[in-house]
Amino acid sequence: MPQGSTNIRDEWKYMDEECKQLQETHRIYLQKLDEISKLQSSCSSSIFRQRRRLTEMSKKCSTESSEKDSKNVDEIKDKIKTRLNAFSEMEAFLPKKNGLYLSLVLGNVNVTLLSKQSKFAYKDEYEKFKLCTTVILLLLSFICYFFVSYRFVDAILNFLLVWYYCTLTIRESILTSNGSRIKGWWVFHHYVSAYLSGVMLTWPDGNLYKIFRNQFLAYSLYQSFVQCLQCYYQSGCLYRLRTLGERHNMDLTVEGFQSWMWKGLTFLLPFLFFGHFWQLFNGLSLFRMAQLPDCKEWQVLMCGLCFLILFMGNFFTTLAVFRQKLKSRNQRPKSL
Repeated sequence: MPQGSTNIRDEWKYMDEECKQLQETHRIYLQKLDEISKLQSSCSSSIFRQRRRLTEMSKKCSTESSEKDSKNVDEIKDKIKTRLNAFSEMEAFLPKKNGLYLSLVLGNVNVTLLSKQSKFAYKDEYEKFKLCTTVILLLLSFICYFFVSYRFVDAILNFLLVWYYCTLTIRESILTSNGSRIKGWWVFHHYVSAYLSGVMLTWPDGNLYKIFRNQFLAYSLYQSFVQCLQCYYQSGCLYRLRTLGERHNMDLTVEGFQSWMWKGLTFLLPFLFFGHFWQLFNGLSLFRMAQLPDCKEWQVLMCGLCFLILFMGNFFTTLAVFRQKLKSRNQRPKSL
């Protein structure tokens, strides 16, 4: 028998053994998957039952407690809160139904990341995506403001803004499903910004658009610059706070402040408040423009309303954070 055919037979025999090992490994993998699925269902149903019983117990503590056993009841209430928080941590690693927004966008696809490594990897990738896209928006705004005055290039910028904010809403919803704590105004902020960018995209080229164009591009340039500052500043603050154990590992940087305890907050406040009042200036400019006799574009009034909503939300939220920081700083010496 030729030497070449012998080598082929030996190689095929080795590959056949590898294939059998692979099939056995895959069979075990499917078996483990089935076991994991059953464990997930068991944990989810147990947590649901425990939550229901804790809710009933909490109601009993509120209605049937007396002055004699008030101390014991308060201890039980504290334990109930601790237990509910523990259940929330457990649910972050269990499949759950998507919220309304994710259900409309993705359907019933499971977006729960089942390991800490995958959660942190997704969160870090989100942070890099946000910073890289902000830098691209900064460069494109700079080019449109100083070098190019074509409506087509402006449309590319506005389309990129729409895509950016829409993508942020989806990614942040997935992060929230996996334990991140972003909520409140900063969630709604991205919906308003996406709508504003979409309206700017549909604004037809005309005299009114040309009047507002440079003002909007300068605002976009400044806003992208401030967001780059925030990304670097907040990521450093969150890293220190996580190291000290004062923040959750799945917390992330957002347009605003998630922590009351950041040092050096006064460095960013002038930039932020200037940007907030620029939003107010944009809104007032558009409202004045809407009163002109030759104003027939509905986009003028809608953009003005969006800028006014952004100003009010950003200004009062940042002001509340600053007041809370001052209050916590004043209370700190008393607790020592």
